[in-house]
Amino acid sequence: MTYYRTTVVEIGPEAGEMIEAGVLILFGEPLPEALAEVSIVHRPSQTLSGNAVSVGDVVSFAGTDLRIDAVGELATRNLDDLGHVVLYINQPDQKLLPGAVLASGDIPDLKAGDVIEFRSSS
Repeated sequence: MTYYRTTVVEIGPEAGEMIEAGVLILFGEPLPEALAEVSIVHRPSQTLSGNAVSVGDVVSFAGTDLRIDAVGELATRNLDDLGHVVLYINQPDQKLLPGAVLASGDIPDLKAGDVIEFRSSS
């Protein structure tokens, strides 16, 4: 079941290198201009509606599925309130920050118009 769905509006000019390194910063509109430089700016069409991002769930970027391995204690709230979460992909030694999600899988090749979904594993 998809519990969060959003569309990429813009990818900041400084976000490319971070994405290649496995760090994806999602931020919903509106956001401070300085953060837009490093963020994947998106516009949700389906919000969490009481669901929580959980270990074992899937985050899908334009059809590329990643497994969620760890979820910081503020990640769900930040995603719900601000459309903001930092995803660390294939970085199991990364310290889990409160607003972060650790995931594993192929690093996606993103562009404006792509759909991002969070789906439950059940």
